[in-house]
Amino acid sequence: MRMMLPGVRARRTIDRHLTAFFRDYGLQDFRRAIVAMSRFFHLRTPRVEWFEYLDWGKTGGRTYENGKIQLVHPENWKQGRKYNTERQWIHTVYHEMGHYVLWTDAERKADNFAYRFIYRVFANNGGRPALVSKAKRKRPRRPASTPSRPRHRRRRSRSR
Repeated sequence: MRMMLPGVRARRTIDRHLTAFFRDYGLQDFRRAIVAMSRFFHLRTPRVEWFEYLDWGKTGGRTYENGKIQLVHPENWKQGRKYNTERQWIHTVYHEMGHYVLWTDAERKADNFAYRFIYRVFANNGGRPALVSKAKRKRPRRPASTPSRPRHRRRRSRSR
């Protein structure tokens, strides 16, 4: 399945806004991120409601048919959860936006949307393209797995 996503630069900006919101709770950062995603997909910006917990702490977010999204606020995400990292909260936001954008076949497509949105965004080098020499770009060949049936080889002609 091919999926339309914003370019890497736009995704990095959205990711930066969500990270800033998780750390500082500035609502304008969250709004900028959500508006940028909605604008790309030509959708109305979803209404977001904040909660201390959902489903007795089991759920990070919910999306409804009318376009309303319920999320656990980052302030409450950090407290009382076994898995309380910033990345997991941001992944939850992407997952719920995936539900909002791709309403049919919800879970599988929302997971796929969230994973693809992060692809090439969160790099170890702080969002800058890596400068790699040409010698390091070549990947070493992996040994091929043994086929179940040996490949047919043409015989060499014999000289007499």
